[in-house]
Amino acid sequence: MDMSPPARRIAEREARLGFGGLLAALPCRWLPPAGRAADAEYKPLQLRVAAECGLVAPRTLITNDPAAARAFAVEVAGPVVYKSFGPVRGVVDGSSVAVYASVVDPAALDDPAIATTAHLFQAAVAKAYECRLTVVGRVFPAEIHAGSAAARVDWRRDYDSLSYKVCDPPPAVIRGVLAMLDTLGLPHGAFDFVITPAGEWVMLELNPSGQYGFVEQATGLPITAVIADYPEGIT
Repeated sequence: MDMSPPARRIAEREARLGFGGLLAALPCRWLPPAGRAADAEYKPLQLRVAAECGLVAPRTLITNDPAAARAFAVEVAGPVVYKSFGPVRGVVDGSSVAVYASVVDPAALDDPAIATTAHLFQAAVAKAYECRLTVVGRVFPAEIHAGSAAARVDWRRDYDSLSYKVCDPPPAVIRGVLAMLDTLGLPHGAFDFVITPAGEWVMLELNPSGQYGFVEQATGLPITAVIADYPEGIT
């Protein structure tokens, strides 16, 4: 049916609240719980809760002020990374494109377009390797080693270059991620950490609905089996 853009927006909202409301009303376990998972997508909230739970996070600025961004880069006195608040994907000229974490050219911080919306800048963290730490009842940690320059900035840029290894995070990190999920009311989360050359674990973000299949395939960690047990109350 042809619908005007305003009518389509109303129909989409009504469908979400109607059908989504029916699903939310079911007395069953959800993985992840839709409302709490949506709230937990807010990266500023994640960073605050991470600090409260004893986890280390990068120095961060959220701004739409180019002058503040330039001042932040000066204060950091090192590489600065820009990342989007959520997934940005689309098609441009017939090609699939996505926005990944990127090291910022300081000259780009003079761009007046920064004033058009909120931007997230972080002090770049020196990387020995990274860890995708999936939690669902149990903790499933896997080292991610980048094999290309692009993957060393954001490993999603070059999956073919990656290698994986099951690892043992420090007890303080395990306590921190479990406390963070408890605070946010989540039974599941996929955490991304950078491990520095000195061995410090720095949390980049929490993905309430994070992918795990690629980790399971590479490491044999039984994540799918545990997730399948969760609706039955086994996990």
